[in-house]
Amino acid sequence: MDKETVPAAERAVETESMMKRLFGFEKEDLSSWHRLVCLLNRPTDPASLGIFRFLFGMIMAIDITQERGLSHLDYKYLDGAPVCRFPLFSFLQPLPLDYMYLVYVVMLFGAVGIMLGCFYRLSCLMFISTYWYIFFLDKTAWNNHSYLYGLIGFQLTFMDANRYWSIDGLRNPQKKNSQVPLWNYTLLRFQIFIVYFIAGIKKLDADWVEGYSMSYLAHHWLFDPFRMILPNEMVSLLVVHGGGLCLDLSAGYLLFFDATRPFGIFFVSYFHCMNSQLFSIGMFAYTMLATSPLFCYPDWPRHFFARFPEILRPVLPLTSPPPQPSTSCVYPVTQRTSTGLQDLSPAPKASKTRFKHKLATLFTILYLAEQFFLPYSHFITQGYNNWTNGLYGYSWDMMVHSRSHQHVKITYKDGKTGDVGYLNPGVFTQSRRWKDHGDMLKQYATCLSRHLPHYNISDPEIYFDIWVSINERFQQRIFDPRVNIVKADWSPFRPNPWLMPLLVDLSPWRTKFQEIEGSLDNQTEIVFIADFPGLLLENYVSEDLGNTSVQVLQGQLNVEIVDEKKNYTLQPGEQKQLPAGAYHKVYTVSEGPSCYMYIYVNTTEAALQRNFTKLFELQERVRNGTETEPLPPELQSLITGENEGSEANVMDPVVQLFLRRQRRMKEVKKRREANVCERLNRFTVKKYYMLRRAFLMTAIAMRNLAVGLPPLEQLTREVAFANMKEPETEECVK
Repeated sequence: MDKETVPAAERAVETESMMKRLFGFEKEDLSSWHRLVCLLNRPTDPASLGIFRFLFGMIMAIDITQERGLSHLDYKYLDGAPVCRFPLFSFLQPLPLDYMYLVYVVMLFGAVGIMLGCFYRLSCLMFISTYWYIFFLDKTAWNNHSYLYGLIGFQLTFMDANRYWSIDGLRNPQKKNSQVPLWNYTLLRFQIFIVYFIAGIKKLDADWVEGYSMSYLAHHWLFDPFRMILPNEMVSLLVVHGGGLCLDLSAGYLLFFDATRPFGIFFVSYFHCMNSQLFSIGMFAYTMLATSPLFCYPDWPRHFFARFPEILRPVLPLTSPPPQPSTSCVYPVTQRTSTGLQDLSPAPKASKTRFKHKLATLFTILYLAEQFFLPYSHFITQGYNNWTNGLYGYSWDMMVHSRSHQHVKITYKDGKTGDVGYLNPGVFTQSRRWKDHGDMLKQYATCLSRHLPHYNISDPEIYFDIWVSINERFQQRIFDPRVNIVKADWSPFRPNPWLMPLLVDLSPWRTKFQEIEGSLDNQTEIVFIADFPGLLLENYVSEDLGNTSVQVLQGQLNVEIVDEKKNYTLQPGEQKQLPAGAYHKVYTVSEGPSCYMYIYVNTTEAALQRNFTKLFELQERVRNGTETEPLPPELQSLITGENEGSEANVMDPVVQLFLRRQRRMKEVKKRREANVCERLNRFTVKKYYMLRRAFLMTAIAMRNLAVGLPPLEQLTREVAFANMKEPETEECVK
């Protein structure tokens, strides 16, 4: 065939360079500022962006009632209650409860407006202004995915995401189905790439690579298929940690290129579906699933919805005509597009780059540079570094660290009288996250110093003794227990002076832990402790714990039995039996850190388990008819007392606990063996009552703002009606 007879489109495809086929642009497009502006403002089909806008708005509307907390807002923001809060900036305080409901209503209307593409810019501003206010108001709720929601909402504010399948498009024909500049997609794609890739880089941490960060996940039922061919330790190392690392590092690349995109979408979809079952992360898994199609060709919705029956076309997104030109884009003299649908559109007039095009390009470059820099900016915010890097919520170090707390003690001292006392950990706050972060600890101590004078404690000094194990290391102090945190110095730009260093030199002991634990029987418990020279641990051995001893692994200890007023010096390998029901003190007297372990048996629990075993065997013998002796009256309830509440009539406390445990195990088994209908019914009922409460409590708050508070009796009845629990539901017919 003669070259002149070949269609122009085919010749263009033939002459495309490898870079054009892989990345969608030529290297010459990056050769000058003008060419870059033209590239990032290149006209692009709005279809994929419009679908993502709809999904994101819908997911956020659902998220507001769940993870944002609209359904339990009155529990979170208690008017007039002495509650310690942890805002990012101290001047940020929650509004009165009814006004907080108004804030959430504005945020909800903003999310719905984004979903529908109705008054789009205003809806985005309504959403992000209230969302970031809620986000900054409580550091204890900070996490990476909540931060991501705010970033996406911020990006959408500047985009033309209402050009496809939107109410604004119906109201304004110039916006309907008009092209959007390429930077709209570039920004979102790179944002998702950063989430995956930086999360992978963070997982190159030695603890993750060696399998210590999330080893407990391997026991989850989702990994049962892997345990059929691999031992549990290898499932943790290869599947949980190795698989997570490889997926995060490669997901962005797999999604970007045409040849690997199907594999990328499959693996990330499988990954996020698993995460939705493994963790309580709200709508994050579904949000990430909604972002995957952004990496496909922008006109994919037109091809997808074109397959639906003609009768559904009026309510489905547009499949034709092709998108119309837009002033938001820069058009070359001859428009060349990569999709067949766009080739049918009338050729627009060539346009020059305007100031808004250059500003959009500059915004894209600066935003992406900031997002790549921010996860590694903790050398600036040094006061937030507490065994992890800075403010956890923007680092993308997701699930890299797991913590367990063994001991938390809050000591107060009256500044005038010198009286010493202890506070219940968590008093005046609903959060537990303050235990791991120095900035929150400082806020908590300051708050306690304001509340304690109301309890006749003048000029209180507050001391915290918090023991934490990170990634299966020794339990050790995270903050200096000798420092009065009320007067302690703290700055976001300087290292925390009262943060105790993580004893990373002792990390190799973790392999030894597994050997020691494997040598013990099922009833023996063990706790591994590491402490600094010159410090002591004051501990109490409960009377339930028999055969408790402390054994030195490294360093030198001085153990004081308080009641006996005796001291015992222990060297590595030596062990000391500790009396039950008494206090003791463990001093580290070696030059370097000490390592030791508590070994104990919960004798009360062990005896209870033995009694449970005997009762269960007796119950089984009676049921199968092999028990020849009649049951005594106090054990008749083993057969007749399995219904809820019936154990209250049983006099024997052991039998009472046994029946309660049997009923609980029966309920768990019933849930696990429930069919699809029962599971769906339970899920639907739970969500209905959650949404019902959110709606009713919001309506009460809006009424209060509009016409004032009703009589207390009426308000009590209204709240009780909103709090109505789900009734007992009948089982689905199998």
